[in-house]
Amino acid sequence: MMEHTNNEPPQHKRRVRYRGAHPRHFKEKYKELNSQKYPEDVEKVILAGKTPAGTHRPICVNEILDILKPSPGQVGLDATLGFGGHTVELFKKIIPGGRLFAIDADPVELARTEKRLRAMGFSDKELIIKRSNFAGMAKLLIDAVSGFDFILADLGISSMQLDNPERGFTFKREGPLDLRLNPHRGQSAAQLIKSLDAKQLEMMFFENSDEPRARTIARAVFNNRDEINKTTDLANVIAYALSKKSFSECDTATTTSIRRVFQALRIEVNAEFTVLEQFLRDLPFCLKDQGRVAVLCFHSGEDNRVQASFQQGLEAGVYSDISREPLRPSSSEQYSNPRSKSAVLRWAVKA
Repeated sequence: MMEHTNNEPPQHKRRVRYRGAHPRHFKEKYKELNSQKYPEDVEKVILAGKTPAGTHRPICVNEILDILKPSPGQVGLDATLGFGGHTVELFKKIIPGGRLFAIDADPVELARTEKRLRAMGFSDKELIIKRSNFAGMAKLLIDAVSGFDFILADLGISSMQLDNPERGFTFKREGPLDLRLNPHRGQSAAQLIKSLDAKQLEMMFFENSDEPRARTIARAVFNNRDEINKTTDLANVIAYALSKKSFSECDTATTTSIRRVFQALRIEVNAEFTVLEQFLRDLPFCLKDQGRVAVLCFHSGEDNRVQASFQQGLEAGVYSDISREPLRPSSSEQYSNPRSKSAVLRWAVKA
């Protein structure tokens, strides 16, 4: 038998093989998934108006910096770390002397983002990263002393989550129907569907995403609930219920309904509205006097809650000023990053 020694050179790991001139599937996009090694290839993807696989392009960066006005020595919070795009830009503005806290509920992406940021030279004394959804924001006050000078909350799903079919957030490719930000906690979307009756499904689809055909879809989902385990299972059930033979034959209206149903399920399995409402209640206690907050919303359920909370706070004297109208990404940003089109930015200043 041949003996192996520690001096043997490591075996070369071949890159992922794919058919055609360009990779189609998430795991095949090895250059996009390693942006630091292949920056030129990633830049080409961005210039084509797309988001490189495994990354996320921060939205309204300049607008957020103008609103929050971060400056050296301040203490801030990025309540949704994600890929870290907003975090990096905020951090640049508060050094020297400042500290930035960053939290995220997704243990999978948080670990990857922290590893990358630490490799870029961000120390754990100036950039404090913790796993938590932003409902746990108040617990950070012990470390932040008297509160935060500014807080940012980007309520959107990160592209890393959307694009990876294994996370179950996308209906465009087959994967487990999961939709959990923390895949180790709570029940998946497939499990949730099996636990609800038709009326409960209808209410969830309507209340969480304003789906006008909620009743028709709910009945179809309920009648086929035992066979719905993958993202494509659900997409096909909805397509068939709306008079399409399969997802591949969907028109724009049907695709929009499928997107709304996935949104409604994601909101439910992650208790997103409950978490957001807790965040909005805690905000005044977590901001210093004259502290500033910016919130990026991506659908009416979020935006209505943020708008109402800020308006109530203004009338009660909690906030000295709020955004009168929502800010939206510039036309150039919407063109270069189509995923920014639905974004709405609101802000408030603590009295």
